[in-house]
Amino acid sequence: MQNKLYVGGLSWNTDNAGLERAFAPFGQIEEAKVITDRETGRSRGFGFVTFANQADAEKALAMDGKDLDGRTIKVSVAQEREPRRDGGGRGRRY
Repeated sequence: MQNKLYVGGLSWNTDNAGLERAFAPFGQIEEAKVITDRETGRSRGFGFVTFANQADAEKALAMDGKDLDGRTIKVSVAQEREPRRDGGGRGRRY
């Protein structure tokens, strides 16, 4: 297992600081990041929490199904993104 967790089902009101506060009781956090839309800056409803060690991340899995800012959140081990085959990005359209 790794030390980075995916957190889904976040409230639009949850920010990086709120995410970090919710997971801080489980151990030392290296980063807590709510993913936002590039254009609007609004939360996309999910984020990631990276712990300093794997043992703390494992304990934090207990947050799965708990309430955070009025929403039931989903917590799981983060999966590596597969590379995009189409080159990704905002390339030129013909």
